[in-house]
Amino acid sequence: MTLARTIASRSLPRRSDYAGLRSSWKGDVLAGVTVGVVALPLALAFGVTSGVGAAAGLVTAVVAGLVAGVFGGSSLQVSGPTGAMTVVLLPIVAVYGTGAVFSVAIMAGVLVIILGLVGLGRTIAYIPWPVVEGFTVGIATIIALQQVPFALDVPKPPGDRTIVIAIDAIKSVSSSDTLRALAMVAVVIAVMVGVPRIRRSLPASLIAVVLATIVAELMSLPIDRIGLLPSSLPSPSLPVLDPSTLRTLAGSAIAVAALAAIESLLSARVADGMADGGRYNPDRELVGQGLANVASGIFGGMPATGAIARTAVNVRSGARTRVSAIVHSLVLLVVVLFGAALVGRIPLAALAGVLIVTAVRMVDYRSALAILRSTKSEAAVFSLTALVTIFFDLILAVEIGIAVAALLALRAVAKQSGLERETAATLAVEFDQDEEISLLHERIAVYRLDGALFFGAAQRFLDEFTAVTDVEVVILRLSGVRILDASGANALMEIVHDLEHRGITVLIKGVRDEDRPMLEAIGVLESLRHENHLFTSLPEAIAHARSHVERARVH
Repeated sequence: MTLARTIASRSLPRRSDYAGLRSSWKGDVLAGVTVGVVALPLALAFGVTSGVGAAAGLVTAVVAGLVAGVFGGSSLQVSGPTGAMTVVLLPIVAVYGTGAVFSVAIMAGVLVIILGLVGLGRTIAYIPWPVVEGFTVGIATIIALQQVPFALDVPKPPGDRTIVIAIDAIKSVSSSDTLRALAMVAVVIAVMVGVPRIRRSLPASLIAVVLATIVAELMSLPIDRIGLLPSSLPSPSLPVLDPSTLRTLAGSAIAVAALAAIESLLSARVADGMADGGRYNPDRELVGQGLANVASGIFGGMPATGAIARTAVNVRSGARTRVSAIVHSLVLLVVVLFGAALVGRIPLAALAGVLIVTAVRMVDYRSALAILRSTKSEAAVFSLTALVTIFFDLILAVEIGIAVAALLALRAVAKQSGLERETAATLAVEFDQDEEISLLHERIAVYRLDGALFFGAAQRFLDEFTAVTDVEVVILRLSGVRILDASGANALMEIVHDLEHRGITVLIKGVRDEDRPMLEAIGVLESLRHENHLFTSLPEAIAHARSHVERARVH
């Protein structure tokens, strides 16, 4: 019962979510309306691009946006369909059909809820920056390529590989209608780029879409439109989730859940950075996004995540509480109820123009250049993540990017790990014992180990000590070791065992309290010739070593 209360207190809405609403409600409502206007063409475009349809995109923005706004862990996050999610959904639709998307949304939602309840929300901090930026560049490239069939006004070729579809679409061009569609795309791009220069507060994407639609209607252009949209939300229904369906769609659901978690937490973190405050609760954010996906699937929508672009608009528009996200969903609901017929006349080429601009704006070019100019390792992680995202799989790209980044980081740590044989001169300066220490270079060697003694550096240390043959006593200074794992401890045991086996006495100095249990468990201390060969003071260790040398000379 106590655990249940703890989970509920972390994950459920509370009165404090609306603290300060009395003074901020006007700004929140205005921000919500602004975001709703911006979200409309994006929701339609992402629905079309994913293959589920414009209606599903609009439903997702309404339902998922509302649920995530109420239950999510961020006061500023705006959720809905996103470009990254279309990248994952396109192959699902191609292989299993649109109906599978609703089941995947529910399954993924349940997985994300579990991630939040078990407290994995803060793992986003462990994703390296080059991986995030490479992931973003890859997604932006795919979103732009997905628009090629709509921009050319040709039927979308079959398949689930974005690059192949784009190439096949270009090959199929044979009509003058393509020139009209491309002209419309160019107009939309020009309006979206030009309007913010006149006034940033104007909804450039909506203005561009409205203008393109008016031109298409007045000129009766034979260009593909969105088509008929429902004038109300679909009735909630639970898709079939029998064992066979669960097995078939498990992989897709895991990919969608991973993306929903990663993108939502990234977006929430960006929102807090823009607002200069650490307001969001990552675990509650996952629970809220999971509930949003379950609700979206039940109402016939597609999986949703926190949307960075819409969240940024929300923050810049002066939002202070989650009321703005709720208002954004209500604005879109009004469009569904009263404007479906008009929205259905929007040309698909206009939406393609909106998403091309959106894709370009997704990329932070300064960050990308900074990473490419930083180090070869960081540039390699960034480039590899982007390329795998484009040519293979989005989730695979994140996995490979993190793995490569981790390996490079371990290599860097291993390089910083040091093993140095100290000279009599350095020891004399350190301890001001010239006469005693001046004799050390004869039969006593002092080695200082610094940094990390772990699996990445263990073999190098083993190789170093294999060459030790000219001494009778070796003193290992371990006080500089900051990281010790089982591999490092095992390597240390092998070093001690090998030296003792060759008749070289080993003394250990400076074992940290936190490392002692590891050394005892692995058997390092047992490998010493005598239990008194463990010291906390180097002068004491040196004195003991000299006694060994003197006894050896007597005998």
